[in-house]
Amino acid sequence: MPSESILDFAFEKIDRDLAYVMGCFREVLIEQGQPDLAARLPWSGAAPADPVTCALNPRDLRERDVQVLSIAFQLLNMVEENAAVQSRRRRESTHGVLEEAGLWGASLRSLKALGFKAEDIAAVLPRVRVEPVLTAHPTESKRSTVLEQHRELYLLLVRRENQMWTPAEQEAIRSEFTVALERLWRTGEIRLTKPDVASERRGAMHYLSEIFPEVLPRIDHRLRHAWRELGFPPALLEKPGALPRVSFGTWVGGDRDGHPLVTAQVTADTLHELRRAAIHAHAHRLHRLAEKLSLSERLQPPPAALAQAIDAMGSALGAVGAKALARNPAEPWRQFVNLMSARLPEPGAGTASAPHYTRPSELLADLAVLRESLLSVNAARVVVAEIEPVERAVELLGFHLAVLDIRQNSAVHEQALAQLLRAAGIDGGGFPTWSEKERLAMLDSELRGPRPLAHADVAVIGRLGTEAAMVLECYQVLARHRSAHGQDGIGSLIVSMTRSLSDLLAVYVLAREAGLVRWVDDAAVGPGLACDLQVVPLFETIADLEGSHEILRAFLAHPVTRRSLALQRELNRGGGAAARPVQQVMLGYSDSCKDGGIFASQWHLHQAQEMLAKTADELGVDLRFFHGRGGTVSRGAGPTHRFLEALPHGSLRGDLRVTEQGETIAQKYANLITATYNLELLVAGAATTTLKHRLTPPSFADVHPVLDRFAKASRIAYEGLLAADGFLTYFSEATPIDVLEQASIGSRPARRSGRRTLSDLRAIPWVFSWNQSRHYLPGWYGIGSGLQEIHDQDPAGFALLAKRAGDWPFLRYALSNIESNIASVALDL
Repeated sequence: MPSESILDFAFEKIDRDLAYVMGCFREVLIEQGQPDLAARLPWSGAAPADPVTCALNPRDLRERDVQVLSIAFQLLNMVEENAAVQSRRRRESTHGVLEEAGLWGASLRSLKALGFKAEDIAAVLPRVRVEPVLTAHPTESKRSTVLEQHRELYLLLVRRENQMWTPAEQEAIRSEFTVALERLWRTGEIRLTKPDVASERRGAMHYLSEIFPEVLPRIDHRLRHAWRELGFPPALLEKPGALPRVSFGTWVGGDRDGHPLVTAQVTADTLHELRRAAIHAHAHRLHRLAEKLSLSERLQPPPAALAQAIDAMGSALGAVGAKALARNPAEPWRQFVNLMSARLPEPGAGTASAPHYTRPSELLADLAVLRESLLSVNAARVVVAEIEPVERAVELLGFHLAVLDIRQNSAVHEQALAQLLRAAGIDGGGFPTWSEKERLAMLDSELRGPRPLAHADVAVIGRLGTEAAMVLECYQVLARHRSAHGQDGIGSLIVSMTRSLSDLLAVYVLAREAGLVRWVDDAAVGPGLACDLQVVPLFETIADLEGSHEILRAFLAHPVTRRSLALQRELNRGGGAAARPVQQVMLGYSDSCKDGGIFASQWHLHQAQEMLAKTADELGVDLRFFHGRGGTVSRGAGPTHRFLEALPHGSLRGDLRVTEQGETIAQKYANLITATYNLELLVAGAATTTLKHRLTPPSFADVHPVLDRFAKASRIAYEGLLAADGFLTYFSEATPIDVLEQASIGSRPARRSGRRTLSDLRAIPWVFSWNQSRHYLPGWYGIGSGLQEIHDQDPAGFALLAKRAGDWPFLRYALSNIESNIASVALDL
C-alpha cells in the first residue's frame, strides 16, 4: 500500500473514530439533561467542526462549557494516538518491519547500507545503555484518577479494532465506553490541592514497576525479528548480555532544587518505597513464572545441576524451603522458582543476608541455572518466552526499581559550606562572596585529608544552619541506605546552576561530612579522598554552556575526581562497567532557551557538547550526557530519533540519560503499544547513532560562522523583547501565568526563591504559560530577526544556510522544530 494510501487511511480513521467517541459523548450529555452542551460539542455532527466557533463568548463561558471542550480535545488525542498506532501496524504489514523510521528495522537496515556487518553491530549492542529519568515537573495538570480513566477509554477504543466482534459485542463495548465517559464527565478534572511528593512518587512507580518491565521484552522481540529479516545470524543475539541495557532513574523524592518539601525524610521514604516496589515486582513475576513452568520430571528428567541447586537452596532456607518444596511435587522447575521466591529479601527489613538474596546478581545467577536446565531438555522456546522476560525485569529493576538522583542548587551548597566553616571556627562565613581563587585554595586544602569540619551527629547538624542541615541530613540518608543495601539505587549528586569548578568541589567536602567519601590508594593518582557517588555538573544558561568545557577540564583533572572515577568504575564492574572512566554531564534545555531564545539555545548546546566530549576524550574519560529535555520544542522536545541523529559527532558512545518530564510521561508511556514505540525509538536510536559516530563525519564547519551570527542576532532580538518597556505587563496579561503559579499542578513551587522576577521564574511555568495562550513565544521569537540579518548582510551565507538545512541533521532538526512551533501559533486566541 503506497504511503499516500496509509495517510488517507489514518485521516479517515480519525474521522470515523472521532464521530464515534463524540457521538457517545453527545449521548451522555443529552441523557444528563444538557442538550445545549451537546449542541456545541465539536466534531459530533451537531456543531461546527472548528471547536473555536463552538464556544460561547469568553465572557459567557461557564465551567461546564470549558469542561466539554476540554474532554473533547482529550478524546481527540486518544483517537489520534490510536490512529497513529494502527497506521504503523498497517505500514509494517504492507511494507515489512524495515520501513518505520527510527525503529529497529529501519535503523539496522541503515547501518547495513553503511557497511556495518552483523558482527560489528552485535559487538556494540551490549555497550548501549539507555536510562530515561522520570521527573515530576509541574506540567501534568490532570489528576491520576483522570489519567486512569483516559487509559480505560483508550483501551476500549483499541478493543473496537477487533473485526471479529458481533454486533451485540460491539454494542457492549459502546456501552462500556459510554459508561466510562460518563464517569469522566462526572469527575473533577483538576486538582483542588497541590499533590504531595508521595503521590507524585506513586505515579512514577506505576510506570517503573508496571509498564516498563512489560515493554522491554517487546522491544527485544522486535530487535530480533528485524535482525532475522535482514538475514543476520540469530545466534549473535541469543546469549545473555547480548542486548542493549535499559535502566531507569527518577527525580521524584530526590530533586530538592527550590523544592522545600523534598526533605531528608522524603528521600529516605522514597529509597525505601523504590526498593519495596522492586522486590514486590519480582515476587509477582516469579509467582507467574512458577505457574508457567509446570514441566513434569516424569516427561523430562531434570538435569543434575538443577537437582543439586534445589537441594542446596532448600537446605539453606530451612523450614521455609521445606514448605516451598512441599508444593508442586514432581515439578522440579516449579519448585526451584518457589525456592527463588522464598529467597527474595523482605522489603521492610534491614540489610539482607544469606540465605536471602543480597544482590540482584544472585537472583540472576539462579535464573541462569533455570535457563540452562531448560535448554538441556530442549525447551528453548520456553526460555525465550518465560525466562528472558524475568531476567530482563531483574536487570531493569534490580532491587531498587530506579536510581534516585539528588539534585540541589549550587547556591544552597555555598551557604551550607559557609555554615560548616563558621561552625568549625574557620573564616568561611563569607564563602559565597569569595573569589574563585580563594574558594579553590580553601577547598583544595580541605580535600587533602579525611578530617570532617564538624562531627555531624543529629544534635550538631541542627545547630549548623538551615542549608547545612538540609544537605547533610540528605547525604546521611544516602550513607545509611548505601550501608544497608549497597548503592545500586542511589544515583548522582547533580549540581544545578554549575558555574565554576568550586561549585563541584564543594560537594566533595559536604559529602565527606556525611561519610560518602573514603580514603583510597590510587596507583595512578596517589593516596587520597574519593567519593562513591558521582558529582554531576548541570550547565543550564548560555553563559554556563560557553564555559562548560573549561570547568569540566579542571574538574576531571582534579585528583579527587580522578580517584573517584576510578573507584566508581571499580564499584560498577558488576554492571558492565566501561573500559575507561565515565563522567556524567547534564545539559539544561529549558533554562538556556529562557535565557537566550530557541536557536541560541540549540546552537550553544550543540557546541557545548562538541567541546565537552573533546575535552573528556583528551583526558581519557568517556562522557555520559544527561539531556534535560521537556515536552515542548522550547524545552528541547522533538522526534526522538531525529534528536539523536542531530547530536554532535562523537558525543554519544552508547551511554545516554534523558529526562521524561511531567505530561510527557503519560503521553508517551501510559499505553503499552505507544510505550513500546517510544522506548524503541530511544534504544534503537542510541545504538544507531553510536555506530554512525564511529564513521568519518562529513564536515559542516563552513556554516559555523553563519550560525554564530544567526544565534547572536536572534538572541539580541529575543533579549530585546524581554527588556522592552511593558513586556512584563504584556506577559502577565496575555498569558495565564498568575493562574499557573497558583495552580495545583505539581508539588514544586513555580519560583526558585519566591522573588517575583523574571529571572527567578522557573523555565517550565515560563514556557507553559506561553503555550496556554497559544503564543509559543520561547520556541520561535528572534528567529526571523536572525534570518533577516543574514539574508540582508550575507547573501552567500544565507544560501549556504539554506543548503545545510537540507543535508545537516542538526540544522534540519532545529529548524523543523521551530517551524512546527510557528505553525502552531494562534495569537488571535
